[in-house]
Amino acid sequence: MPFNLPIFLTWLRIVAIPLLVVVFYLPGSWLSLPERNLVATALFIAAAVTDWLDGYLARRLNQTSSFGAFLDPVADKLIVVTALIMLVQLKRADAAVAAIIIGREITISALREWMAKIGAAKNVAVSMIGKIKTTAQMLAIILLLYGEPLPIVGWRLQVVGTFLIWIAALLTLWSMGYYLHKAWPEIVRRAGE
Repeated sequence: MPFNLPIFLTWLRIVAIPLLVVVFYLPGSWLSLPERNLVATALFIAAAVTDWLDGYLARRLNQTSSFGAFLDPVADKLIVVTALIMLVQLKRADAAVAAIIIGREITISALREWMAKIGAAKNVAVSMIGKIKTTAQMLAIILLLYGEPLPIVGWRLQVVGTFLIWIAALLTLWSMGYYLHKAWPEIVRRAGE
């Protein structure tokens, strides 16, 4: 297993997952709810930054590896799924939204693995719609984790976050349809195998 700075950052993202959960189970005497929200939001933002940074550094330092290419999306999906489950438990996100997003992630991950196995991975490479979906999803999760009003304008970030998470769910379905459409010829061709 190779080990370099980009892979280290990916491992940090994985280590952040149980911390994100534990924050909401700490006794109220340790952290108030607004403090928990702030710590969880900071952890998630740090994870999002390391997601961008590890890819950038891997390319910049010429430290790309097949293990890093495997681990990076696993770390991304684990932290997003964990955050969504926590948001559902905190009643800040609808279970239907979480099911759509998690179901899509499982489906597209399996599709990409299968397409790579048959040598057609380029058919389901990351698209612009996937990037827009990820941006909306990450921003929505950040707003829903924080959930407190902004002191200056008094905006309830949970309302904005809820709107964005539903947009992310719609983009999730759209991007899943896009990837399945791109893979459909291979699916039909190999259905009998």
